[in-house]
Amino acid sequence: MMQAAWLGALGVALHAVPVLAQNAGVSATVEAASDERRRGLSWSESDPVLRGSMSVPVASGLSLDGAATTLWNSDRHGGADAVLDLGATYARQVGGWRLSAEGRYHLFPGASGQGYGEVGAVAGFLLGPASIDIGARYAPRQSSIGGDNLYLSTAAAIAIPGTPLTLSGHVGRSSGEVRDPLAATRLRPDGRYWDHGVALDWYRGRWFAGLRYAGSTIDGPARTDAGDRLIARLGLSL
Repeated sequence: MMQAAWLGALGVALHAVPVLAQNAGVSATVEAASDERRRGLSWSESDPVLRGSMSVPVASGLSLDGAATTLWNSDRHGGADAVLDLGATYARQVGGWRLSAEGRYHLFPGASGQGYGEVGAVAGFLLGPASIDIGARYAPRQSSIGGDNLYLSTAAAIAIPGTPLTLSGHVGRSSGEVRDPLAATRLRPDGRYWDHGVALDWYRGRWFAGLRYAGSTIDGPARTDAGDRLIARLGLSL
């Protein structure tokens, strides 16, 4: 019943998004993907997902952001049927750098006591068709994640000249203090670890598609839903 409800809600959102996107500055996407993998971990137990996202500018440099992703009874998140990522981003251009700060709260419908928040900052530099980002995101100590969590990452992307393709890659490291070992395995099943990925994305008008390889240094039994994976996606920007 919960799965049917989420599919129905997503259908309503798909009809509403084009109307909202007509407002100046509002951006939105809807997409399907073969897995929901974040920082090397599958949040959907390697099952396909549907995702919708929206960003609404409210002041100069400031936007409110939201995304909803189906999880279908995720064991990693206490049996949650979905994750809602809600927050705000403030960005400024300083010389050739784009500096941004963000705050996010992750809600998990269908599960209790699973929500947690985090803050982050990203510095990005654009050089022709290429970009480089350096980021840090921190979740303060919370019982739902068994302590705190720090994620440091660097990413690069380049639009391939004369094609609708963009090649990108990233490397990240997760670490933090553990207060509850069982709860901490939710975001760090093998303690401190590295994750990495390479993606090739195709853009044509409002449509986009892509393939992404994701992997991590997580080993042993904790490697379940954290091993090497090729992920496909298809979506529409509005």
